[in-house]
Amino acid sequence: MRLEKERGWMMARLALIGGTGVYDPDMLGGVKEETVSTPYGVVDIFLGTFQGVEVIFMPGHGRGHTIPPHKINYRGNIWALKELGVTKVVATAAVGSMNDAMRPGHFVAVSQFIDFTKNRPFTFFDGEDGVVVHTDFTEPYCSSIRKVIQEAAAQLHIKLHPEGCYVCVEGPRFETPAEIAAYRRLGGDIVGMTNVPEVVLAREAGLCYAVVATVTNLAAGISPTPLSHVEVDEVMKQTSENLRRLLMAVLSKLDPEGSCSCGARARE
Repeated sequence: MRLEKERGWMMARLALIGGTGVYDPDMLGGVKEETVSTPYGVVDIFLGTFQGVEVIFMPGHGRGHTIPPHKINYRGNIWALKELGVTKVVATAAVGSMNDAMRPGHFVAVSQFIDFTKNRPFTFFDGEDGVVVHTDFTEPYCSSIRKVIQEAAAQLHIKLHPEGCYVCVEGPRFETPAEIAAYRRLGGDIVGMTNVPEVVLAREAGLCYAVVATVTNLAAGISPTPLSHVEVDEVMKQTSENLRRLLMAVLSKLDPEGSCSCGARARE
């Protein structure tokens, strides 16, 4: 790999993408910040180690939550991870709940998504090379990583819902009660602004990818109060220790060299 040879980096096989409230790679050792050039622009990453394995940490919203969800460089981020040799990705996301069983402070191992984004570049396969690619999304998230997440949560006695449907909206505004009512009728459990096209691009790149969603609030029309980002940040702070414990347990259980069918689905 050209980048690896020039900078002397090892092949980092694991990556953590931090969503809202997860901005600091402090669980890693020997952290150094680097920039990676991609066809979609320059991407900032942190490279560190966890239990002897190199791990890349990528703050999805930038340092201090400076990038709104519709402006995140999703293609550049995933391209950079692929370029650096990543095979497995665990992402986090802060979400609102439309499911009465999923309460603030709970975690969800997301299993499906519904895409309501509007203006985001959403694929690597735009046909410019004359090749048309249709990617299978019957199982959007890596079942192997999801199983690890579920096992880790059970061992730590952390409340985690083993599955849930994530509705992704454009943002940065919150949803209307009418929209939430519609999403619930379509089978949505939780709602957020960042997981699409990230999950799509990860599959197209052949990466094993899963997301741990943190329920920070009840959705509009369900919550008894108006929504605010302050509320989201407060619940993320309250759940940060459990989320950290869960992520560390997941990273410790992932096999960097393990294989599954995610890569094979990238060009089906």
